[in-house]
Amino acid sequence: MSTGPSATGSTAGAVRHVLSHLVTPLLMCIGMGLAYLGAFHAPEPHDLRVDVVGAGPQAQVLAQTLQDKSDGALSVRTVPDRATAVNHLKTQASYGAYLPGKDPGLLVASASSDTSATVVEKVFTEVAAAQGDPLKVTDTAPTADGDPTGQGIFFLLVAVSIGSYASVAVIGGAGAVLALRIRAMLAVGASLAVSAVGAAFAGPLFGLVDHGLSGVWAMAWLYSAGILLVGIGLHTFLKRWTTLGVMVLFVMLNFTSSGGIFRPELQPGFFGSLHAFWNGAGFVEGVRSHVYFDGHALGGHVLVLALWFVVGLAVMGAAGLAEGKRRSAAAHAQGAAGSRHRAGAENRTAASPSEAVLRSQAEAKEELEEELEEAVAV
Repeated sequence: MSTGPSATGSTAGAVRHVLSHLVTPLLMCIGMGLAYLGAFHAPEPHDLRVDVVGAGPQAQVLAQTLQDKSDGALSVRTVPDRATAVNHLKTQASYGAYLPGKDPGLLVASASSDTSATVVEKVFTEVAAAQGDPLKVTDTAPTADGDPTGQGIFFLLVAVSIGSYASVAVIGGAGAVLALRIRAMLAVGASLAVSAVGAAFAGPLFGLVDHGLSGVWAMAWLYSAGILLVGIGLHTFLKRWTTLGVMVLFVMLNFTSSGGIFRPELQPGFFGSLHAFWNGAGFVEGVRSHVYFDGHALGGHVLVLALWFVVGLAVMGAAGLAEGKRRSAAAHAQGAAGSRHRAGAENRTAASPSEAVLRSQAEAKEELEEELEEAVAV
């Protein structure tokens, strides 16, 4: 067995190759830590909207006192009656409504966010206890029996996202030699399959929703297709860095801003601002609106998903232009080489295409293996 200079050089080269690829998981570790811990490690309410029911001076004083004592954590207003308070909860204009009196009550809508409802309940339990009365809590928008915490939709988002961005690694890597239109068709097919699996999870398997399953499937497809189109388009430009790029977009920033665990009113401002237009929030809030709130504001959430789909089409278009320019440049270079070496043109013409295909396939296989290894991280 050789242990000479060539073997040593080969080992050193292999180690450098491994070390260069370890940069990606290290960046994933840093990114996931910053995103998840930054978004979830210390949830605190800020401007969390709640109502106090009543039109008299007592209700006004209570509302102002709560507002002052909360130091910005709550945004308190008074409403004239219970019906108005219920309407605010069912349109997600507030996240709790306190009914003062001899038998104080609290109205919540756990389908909006179980964690927000818990925060509101804690606040008003203390208010009622200060008056020596127990608090009766009424849930005006409970979740399905299969999703008692209301967080099943978030984990459905995780499943659909993983299926989508892992498909990007396969289609972008193994399918790199295919025409872009074929990769686009594979993306559509993969998104249909992923969304069908998501619908099966949401309905018959786990009962996360008890009605409106076709609408959940449609939003899952639109969400998945957007990820696949963006990711496959980016692969043309990012190559082996595609998985990291897709994880930044659709895991690190996406899961943390979706509102599936904590709504933006309980998160730092950065993640709260992303909630307004990121695709994961569009999916989570769209499903909540469709299933629990009679479609209130559903159009806006579907529009977010549709815009991300359009962005995916635009990225695919840019990828098509870039690949076309590369092919033109390669053909021009090959033509110039043929003119300079006319004597051997026939042999090179016969050999080059097969050699190029073999090189492309080998590179694609290596990229695919690397991307699939990286794509298992969430």
